[in-house]
Amino acid sequence: MDFALDGTQEQVRELADDVLRRSADHGRTDHGRTDGGWDAVVWKALAGADLLSLAVPEQQGGSGLGVVETAVVLGEIGRRTADVPALSTLAFGVLPVTRFGTAAQRDDVLRGVESGRVLTGALNEPADPLPARPRLTARRDGSELVLSGRKTAVQHADAAERMLVSCTVDGEGTGIALVDPASSGVTLHRTPSSTGSPEHTAVFDDVRISADDLLGGRCGPDVLEGAHEFAMVGICSLARGSLAGALELTSEHVRTRTQFGRPLAAFQAVAGQVADVYIASRTLDLATRAACWGLASGNAPEDCRTAAAWLTTSAPPALHTCHHLHGGVGLDVTCPLHRHTALVKDLTRLLGGAEASHDRIAS
Repeated sequence: MDFALDGTQEQVRELADDVLRRSADHGRTDHGRTDGGWDAVVWKALAGADLLSLAVPEQQGGSGLGVVETAVVLGEIGRRTADVPALSTLAFGVLPVTRFGTAAQRDDVLRGVESGRVLTGALNEPADPLPARPRLTARRDGSELVLSGRKTAVQHADAAERMLVSCTVDGEGTGIALVDPASSGVTLHRTPSSTGSPEHTAVFDDVRISADDLLGGRCGPDVLEGAHEFAMVGICSLARGSLAGALELTSEHVRTRTQFGRPLAAFQAVAGQVADVYIASRTLDLATRAACWGLASGNAPEDCRTAAAWLTTSAPPALHTCHHLHGGVGLDVTCPLHRHTALVKDLTRLLGGAEASHDRIAS
């Protein structure tokens, strides 16, 4: 199967690269950053180029494209390690609401994304990443749902206007609830991340929402599984770009750095290690593209899980190799390599690591 980008997708990639390149100087200083720590200047530039609303339906002010184009944007953001809430907004928010939301929910949640509205997903629980049966419960009380429980690793929760919260509805099954983080009973606790990007533990203490705020207006394993698949493919897309960016930095370093009068790349051991990183990067790229194409056609759980397993198993060792090949330079904070390593660490943790990823394939 040919996974090459078509003309529209290549134009999206070029536009994202151009926007991020021109915004890079802002992203490496404190200028333009929000109180939460992420880069508002770059986020505004992405919104101004209509790159945040690619998958938003035209009725809600978007371009009506899909998961592949969204993954392309996330890949370029990962390549430049731009600190923006793109993963949470696009993969955890826009894609599942577009796929499963009612017309009223799409109007309520997606309008404003084109101008920089932030969304997020609350899908992980303590010691249980992307659980198939969430411990956070929802019970019906008349025309309302009452949510109780705890979610971890909720990205950009303090800036989000809506959270997509996975839950188990008493007597009905699993689903996704649309929750305003400012709702009474929601408490956000800031937690550390490797990149320093905002993450929170969200505690839900009898949080009341309308029963109409259940995504798609119903329970069903397909909704929860679909949200998890979009999350996995978004995480892998961001990591794919970050690993490719680290490979570019490392290749340039060993090409220009000399030892004993020869470029490091001329040494066979170095060339072999760079080749190993290339294989890891290229395979993650292909696995992620396969998952994107499968999701675009409406069915790709195995491809999503395979991409997630490849990320968690192969990307962290590949980053270690990149640092090794940089030598002491790779330990200096002025070298951008550490940003790629930190990002991949956070993304691997969101998926629960290699063991959890392999368990998903086994199940």
